[in-house]
Amino acid sequence: MSIALSEILEIYGEGKVLAFGGAAIGLFFGFFAQHSRFCLRAAVIDFWHGHFKDKLSIWLLAFSAAVIGTQALVVWGSLDSSGARQIAAKGSLSGAMIGGLIFGIGMILTRGCASRLLILSANGNLRALLSGLIFAVVAQSSLSGALMPARIAISEWSTLEGGAGRDLLALLGTGHLTGLYLGVSWFLVAIYFVSRSTSKPIGLWIGGIGTGLSVAAAWGFTQWVALNSFEPIQIQGLTFSGASAEWLMRVLQSPAPKIGFEFGLIPGVFLGSFMGAMVGKEFQLEGFKDGYSMGRYIAGAILMGFGSMLAGGCAIGAGVTGGAIFALTSWVTLVGMWLGAGITDRWLDSPATHKHP
Repeated sequence: MSIALSEILEIYGEGKVLAFGGAAIGLFFGFFAQHSRFCLRAAVIDFWHGHFKDKLSIWLLAFSAAVIGTQALVVWGSLDSSGARQIAAKGSLSGAMIGGLIFGIGMILTRGCASRLLILSANGNLRALLSGLIFAVVAQSSLSGALMPARIAISEWSTLEGGAGRDLLALLGTGHLTGLYLGVSWFLVAIYFVSRSTSKPIGLWIGGIGTGLSVAAAWGFTQWVALNSFEPIQIQGLTFSGASAEWLMRVLQSPAPKIGFEFGLIPGVFLGSFMGAMVGKEFQLEGFKDGYSMGRYIAGAILMGFGSMLAGGCAIGAGVTGGAIFALTSWVTLVGMWLGAGITDRWLDSPATHKHP
């Protein structure tokens, strides 16, 4: 298998192979996430309102499946998580917490995180499409444009050197078996929540697990390519902030960024979600109802774009992908997202806020 991959890499190049893998994994993620209605915003609202059932259990199933799959790869020697950007590179605690809070606020305003906006766009939701485009523009501006100085300034308030200092398992003095056991424990809690559901739609739970395993698959695939490539390859999981910004620049500038995993990811997720919507007969064009609604979505997209780049990732990139390898800053970001979203939902406290997309 390794020899076959080496030959494929030699023929087609690392970029095309990574792009193909990104498209395939993205397609599965998009299909499963669309089918299960995976959404961090919905899970946060249910949690803060004491509804430990469907939406929270789907998110927890996905998160625990991502942790189990990723930690199993590390235990089996198929993944070296210490080489991941979320652990190896210099990080920021201030950026993680403040970025997470800002992202959580924006997530409530847009009624969905970055990945959810992409999935809803493929289902015909024009509100999500506009919000996603604004998210990508602000993310790129935060990365290397007008908002970059503000991002850097906040990030430098409290920083962490890369290495063991960003590895939560190392800081706790435990190993990856502990990470695997924690994933299994959270999975059992999710199953308990599932058992309390009155409807018990098995397809939704399978979709949630498939969504999480897609995150682990991204880690495993990019590590596989890195081990068989003669060129240095950065292992990575699923993320939508950087990928969205990259696609924006691919459209706006020439020469375009090099082809890689994220080149295939965005169209793969879009196609997978579109297929899920067509199979489930859920494709429907939707727009804005009034000016207030449009302003709310735009404001939320701006906050999510800046918050994701400040935090080093979105709800998937930092929250699930980084959380699955127990990167300290990713867990701080995740806590910030839950707090920011919960406080904002409670502050707005309107019936419309609790209608999940």
